[in-house]
Amino acid sequence: MAELPPPPEGILLGYFIVSDDVERSQRFYTEVLGGRLLFSGTPTVVALANTWIVINTGGGPTDDKPTVTLETPPDPDRISSFLNFRVKDIEAVYAEWSARGAQFLTPPKRHQYETRCYVRDPDGYLIEVGQTTDPQGDWSPTQWQPSLPARRR
Repeated sequence: MAELPPPPEGILLGYFIVSDDVERSQRFYTEVLGGRLLFSGTPTVVALANTWIVINTGGGPTDDKPTVTLETPPDPDRISSFLNFRVKDIEAVYAEWSARGAQFLTPPKRHQYETRCYVRDPDGYLIEVGQTTDPQGDWSPTQWQPSLPARRR
């Protein structure tokens, strides 16, 4: 496996998804959403915005997760987590990704503090795309500290 570059400091967050067709998912995250392929194979790694999407096949338990089976979502309408993109111009992203083949659940909808819409990837994973409408800017209160590595006790 190719050596992936380490984060410059602290933590790099990646999002791991199980795919029934890794190459198909790779094309979605690169050609439709505009990510950059870092590693092809099993697993496949795509750099997208400021994170990595790790795409791999499913499988049964392993010694480090002895009771866990990895699989694609059995019911795409029942989820417990999703990828969330914050964008500067949701209408432009909606138009661009739609032109590349993204199938959104609805067009962007205005809410109190954001305009948002959702798209599914080829395996049914839900992805939120949102743009703030808050005149104070996006949700990044001044008291939030930058992410730092955990300190040893």
